[in-house]
Amino acid sequence: MRTRRPALRDLTTPLVTVDESAIAHNIETMRAWCERAGVGLAPHGKTTMNRVLWQRQLDAGAWGITVATPWQLSVALGWRIPRIMLANALVQPAYLRLVSDALRDTDTDTRIVVWADSLRAVEIMDAVLREASGAENAALGAEAGRPEAAEAAGTARPLEVLVELGQHGGRTGARTHEEAIAIASAISASPALALAGVAGYEGALAHHGDEASLAIIRGYLNRLADLDDALRDSYDPRIESVIVTAGGSAYFDVVAEVLSPRHAPAEGREVLMRSGAYISHDDGFYRGITPLGRSGEANFRSAIHGWSTVVSRPEPGIALLDGGKRDLPFDEGLPEVQGVRRFGQETLEELPGASVTAMNDQHTFLALPADSTLRVGDVVRLGLSHPCTTFDKWRALIVIDDVRAEHPLATDVLYTEFG
Repeated sequence: MRTRRPALRDLTTPLVTVDESAIAHNIETMRAWCERAGVGLAPHGKTTMNRVLWQRQLDAGAWGITVATPWQLSVALGWRIPRIMLANALVQPAYLRLVSDALRDTDTDTRIVVWADSLRAVEIMDAVLREASGAENAALGAEAGRPEAAEAAGTARPLEVLVELGQHGGRTGARTHEEAIAIASAISASPALALAGVAGYEGALAHHGDEASLAIIRGYLNRLADLDDALRDSYDPRIESVIVTAGGSAYFDVVAEVLSPRHAPAEGREVLMRSGAYISHDDGFYRGITPLGRSGEANFRSAIHGWSTVVSRPEPGIALLDGGKRDLPFDEGLPEVQGVRRFGQETLEELPGASVTAMNDQHTFLALPADSTLRVGDVVRLGLSHPCTTFDKWRALIVIDDVRAEHPLATDVLYTEFG
């Protein structure tokens, strides 16, 4: 029996939907852009934390998946992602022991890469991994008469580590070239670790797309390139490839401009972007700052939309919706009004002069013209800003075929995995 696909109008609110047509467009747009720019892509999985979308990014040629926290790393391991980059220092012993187990698992060759921006981080990783390896070897050695156990004791791979370079006023990362070199030397001195490249995050250094901001980003990336040059003879020969990585969703064009000449996979060197928000894009922060908007190329499309019902019209010029901060993102700008579906209707109409002015936990305030005909029961479509704080509000998101269609249909459900 064929399962009926419900119409968007039949779904309850508050609701966030994911537009399948936009997701497909964005994945292909980013794949083609990276190909033209001559860089690889390790998209940040924290945006969606969804196995299906991660796999679609991998199928489109992504190197692997980037994660932000040890919990997300554990999810990626559980989902058997072939290459995982933790864009952070890994200094929590319990998770280091988990990684140690994965590195000596003979049934998988998952590549795990983490960052370090301090000697203390290297010290912790070295101590915990060596302790875990020693305990495992002792346990195996106690199992007399099992030569395969002794063989397994020597199969642990080193944990690959990238030296993270930062900048004053930025986020994490060694603040000076000299500090970064010292961290690299400490990594190389540890038998449990392998120096695998350099990493950085430029997004915290600027928040606009003007020339002054781009100059700050370009200067930082040149420092990252200088660090890579200084370490070229120090990279561990046991690694699959040297990694140079930067690039959030706001300045990946400048990252490619500065670093793409270093991308030579055939020679064992990869420049990896970590952009993640592109897969859904948005109608706020990323729409305003995306490099594709600056270049005039085919742009991404927003795949995320909020739907919220008018539950109160207490005064002329004011409406209250049934969705609030617990349902919709607000940290990078309030939602924008994109239209209204009148009570009992399916088509979307314009709602001129309407704007979101404030949000409570479960309500959103709309300011309206005094003569607005918006009524209780009407459903407002909202454009959203910042996908990373949209997906994590929902354990399940409804997928629709195309928000631009005359009769949008629900086609699937995306389940998220946030710790």
